[in-house]
Amino acid sequence: MRGVQIYRCTRCNHRFQRAHRTRTEALQQLWSDYVFHKQTVPELAENYQHDRRTIRKELDAYQAPAKQHHPRPVHVLTDATYWGERKEGLSWCVLVARDADQHENLVWQFAETETTSGYRSLHNQLEYLGYTLQSVTADGFSGIPTAFAGISYQMCHVHMERLVTMRTTRKPQTEAGQVLLALARSLHTTNSHQFQTRLQQYIDRYRDVLNAKTVHPVTGEWDWTHRPLRQATQSLVRLRPYLFTFEHDHQIPKTTNGLEGYFSHLKQYLAVHRGVDRAQAQRILHSLLLALSVHPDKAILKNVV
Repeated sequence: MRGVQIYRCTRCNHRFQRAHRTRTEALQQLWSDYVFHKQTVPELAENYQHDRRTIRKELDAYQAPAKQHHPRPVHVLTDATYWGERKEGLSWCVLVARDADQHENLVWQFAETETTSGYRSLHNQLEYLGYTLQSVTADGFSGIPTAFAGISYQMCHVHMERLVTMRTTRKPQTEAGQVLLALARSLHTTNSHQFQTRLQQYIDRYRDVLNAKTVHPVTGEWDWTHRPLRQATQSLVRLRPYLFTFEHDHQIPKTTNGLEGYFSHLKQYLAVHRGVDRAQAQRILHSLLLALSVHPDKAILKNVV
């Protein structure tokens, strides 16, 4: 390794003398142990019999291969997941577009936060690479319909239920809240006609509750008495047109669960390297996203390191 001789790895018994391995192969194995086998720098230093500074230098020298694309018609799952404290300047995210059928991460990008332009960029990249988008399933981020204009949009049922639960809580104290939560949970077992009918019946029955106002005794200003309940109802009304897109094509996934489960695995892998700076964290995530698998630990590592 350019003047650095890498000895036997005591964990897996591989040998890395220059005579047996090229620098590229040795770097690939080192990076694979670091990312996919969850070894920390101290563990690598012990296993490879080198000091930590040398190991870090070698890890910094690694360059991931380019992703290989196979353009085809795809039903896309897209979402973002965050790292760091959700405060200004302290958090960042990765936006991912994933083939729902093949469980393949197609394109991704790192950003400060979710934006319409970020999702539009994913859309443009996919089309530029030759993919034909048949549908997109996502959460209730307001910019999704704009970013994927012209593409059938399915609102994730799990996220829809969460949006309602955020406003009503899991154990609503009022009858109106209990009925609305039950309505949201029925998404998984109903159809568009039934849901639309029940939603309208709910609005008609609880219209006075939803429109009730309370005047502040000191300032004289008024506000909606049940603002969270009203907001949850408005969310259902606003997103209802996208809740049953799958009825026109049963290959369209109703939830983004396949992508959310993958995000959980990404966080587990990155947690092993807690404390790394943002640039290194993104290099690790890039390799994990490149692994093209629901479970990174089951990934076929050929062509991804």
